[in-house]
Amino acid sequence: MIEANLPALQVVLPMLAAPLCAILKKGQGAWALAFATVILTFAVSVSLFLITLDGAVISYRMGNWAPPIGIEYRVDILNAFVLLIVSGAALFVLPYARASIAFEIAAPRQPLFYSAFLLCMTGLLGVTITGDAFNIFVFLEISSLATYALIATGADRNKRALTAAYNYLIMGTIGATFFVIGIGMLYMITGTLNLVDLAQRIAEHGDSRTLRMGFVFILIGIGLKLAMFPLHLWLPNAYSFAPSAVTAFIAATATKVAIYVLLRFMFTVFGFDYDFQAATLRHVVLPLAVVAMFAASIVAIFQDDLKRMLAYSSIAQVGYMLLGLTFLSHTGLMSTVIHLFNHAVTKGALFMVAGCYIVATGTSSISSLRGIGRDMPWTTAAFVVAGLSLIGLPLTVGFISKWYLVLAALEMNWWPVALLIMASSLLAIIYVWRVVEAAYLQPPPEGVSRKEAPLWMLLPTWGLVALSVFFGTYAALTTAAASRAASALISASNMLWQ
Repeated sequence: MIEANLPALQVVLPMLAAPLCAILKKGQGAWALAFATVILTFAVSVSLFLITLDGAVISYRMGNWAPPIGIEYRVDILNAFVLLIVSGAALFVLPYARASIAFEIAAPRQPLFYSAFLLCMTGLLGVTITGDAFNIFVFLEISSLATYALIATGADRNKRALTAAYNYLIMGTIGATFFVIGIGMLYMITGTLNLVDLAQRIAEHGDSRTLRMGFVFILIGIGLKLAMFPLHLWLPNAYSFAPSAVTAFIAATATKVAIYVLLRFMFTVFGFDYDFQAATLRHVVLPLAVVAMFAASIVAIFQDDLKRMLAYSSIAQVGYMLLGLTFLSHTGLMSTVIHLFNHAVTKGALFMVAGCYIVATGTSSISSLRGIGRDMPWTTAAFVVAGLSLIGLPLTVGFISKWYLVLAALEMNWWPVALLIMASSLLAIIYVWRVVEAAYLQPPPEGVSRKEAPLWMLLPTWGLVALSVFFGTYAALTTAAASRAASALISASNMLWQ
């Protein structure tokens, strides 16, 4: 009975726990409830992933109403993989949050923080698992509203968090508006919102001006949500001024879920044999992705704030994910899907390191980290390993991602693009080295006492670092899942337009 209801439980568990956290008076009690909920949610994600690993597709009817009239939760290998990323990120972030949130947020607001955290998680899981286009919009708004609140909680340490949350609210609202207008246009020509039914009716209807406008509105709306260059202006401040646990969580999940939505619409709703889509991806998205890889990395080099530097790095990494999508090939899609996981692990660890530095020094300024490698050896070593993964060195997950991305470019005989991928990776060496140089090669400031981060923060950080090395040396599981997900996307696209 429980197994049959796993898709519903994936969303219902954190949704029910969120208001319970809000009514608890103590932050530790709210944390314990949230952590127990996340453990159960992660167990559900693992179960769904194992079920779909062999190609099975789960269709769950909410309220026993049959699709396309009722809302369907539909799970295949692609979104099961993303569900695992979201719940897994929460599983690492919550233990970390126990210490970091106690330092960054006033005690009376901590129960509300954990309530908003679970609501954000609910929205991200709902976006990923639902098979209804309008339901995606609803869950996007749930996760977005919760994220605005989570970012604003950073105002206890820096009042600029309020401005960052407000800017994100404005940009996020614009993106959501574009997305729902696009959904409305698709509904105009098909009369359905179920993704499977929508795909069939679009294929039957054929090309039209309304379909093209719907595609463009959806692309721009989701582009804002995933911080596609040049629609990324909300991201640097949001990541910089949010509490460290919030930054680590949304950096590992929010943009990944948005890219999943883009993949879902591009390949299982529209199909890549839809000429207008293929032309848009090749002639608009691909150049923007390449520009993001270089422009964001160059800006990152000149940042003094560590969190802001990593934020601009994330924009560049989004460029890599979008680039893989534009190849419209199995290897290209595989590189995008596997980078969802690999970047979540790497960037989650790096933002956790930044949070450890904030607890120790009160700031994330790189210039304040002089000689900190001596005072915080474990934290700084974690940064070095995760930084090597960000660069893409062998034996780390970052290398796996870029290997398949370069391979996809070479398969298309796009040698210049392959060279650009490798050249942009070299830029990461510069901004990672700036932190390493300050930490190990510069003398510490006189009269400053700094000690290692709390164990509650170090263990989750090193857990993600260990995953980065493990899946960088033994990538069979992640590459197999990414390959099957890419095959499923291509198969679904080909079936639509045969």
